[in-house]
Amino acid sequence: MGTRGLLLALMITLIWGLNFVVIKWSVEGAPPLLVAALRFAVAAVPAVFFVRRPAVPARILWGYGLAVGVVQFGLLYLAIALGLNAGLASLLMQIQAFFTALLAAAFLRERIQPWQVAGIALAFAGMATIGLLSGGQVSVLGLGLTLVAALGWAVSNLLVRAAGGANVFSLVVWSSLIAPVPLTLLSGVVSGWDAVAHTLLHGGWELWAAVLYMGLGNTVLGFGVWSLLIQRHGAGRVAPLSLLVPVFGLVSSALLYHEVFPPGKVAGAALIAVGLLLHVFGRRVWPTSSRAARPAGPHP
Repeated sequence: MGTRGLLLALMITLIWGLNFVVIKWSVEGAPPLLVAALRFAVAAVPAVFFVRRPAVPARILWGYGLAVGVVQFGLLYLAIALGLNAGLASLLMQIQAFFTALLAAAFLRERIQPWQVAGIALAFAGMATIGLLSGGQVSVLGLGLTLVAALGWAVSNLLVRAAGGANVFSLVVWSSLIAPVPLTLLSGVVSGWDAVAHTLLHGGWELWAAVLYMGLGNTVLGFGVWSLLIQRHGAGRVAPLSLLVPVFGLVSSALLYHEVFPPGKVAGAALIAVGLLLHVFGRRVWPTSSRAARPAGPHP
């Protein structure tokens, strides 16, 4: 990739990792679903006036907007507001990689490789370990919401595949127009309209700074630069660097919020991390006999 490309990729993974801490900061005292709505409103406007609409059917644009905006981030913000550690959330969201493989196998008839099966097993064993040995510090509801959020991310990945060669950055920007309305309506139902109105009228600078970071920094700048890097250097070189996102998320959460990891969380997080590494790099380390048995051609 070269030094410049690598530094840009590291900058974006740092921005994405810090985003989980910013989410935690933003939902302290504010309705989480409303904060998510504001984040996507800022991501969409004014960018839609400068970015051409993606050449995709309306069902893909709407499906992507709802999967990412309402399911993925709406539930993630809600889980963090309910007490899920920001650092742990950054790691748990990576479960999307396994959900993507499972959905691709179910709907696209893509074959799941042996190392992917092993990675999935390790990751879900890690989830169970966190739930059972975290001493009650991680709620079942928080874990469940994060799992469904990761599933929403996986659905959006399949929609990107269905979009073919469409510009992903354009898809991200235009789909951001879809999320604010349903998120705001859900926020009124969940948190009450008085809380929504109070936040919009009296939200402090901290809230709006966080919204700008999440909307412009994390979404517009992040996806814009990341898409450019993939176009220039290929997904195979760039995508694995996204594994640094939970590293930055865990470190920043520990430094800024003094989040501690008891043995149960550490053991579970280690299993998830090993499962992710096996899922991404398993093709290189799996026994030769398994690779030889694989049919020729590209594979996920």
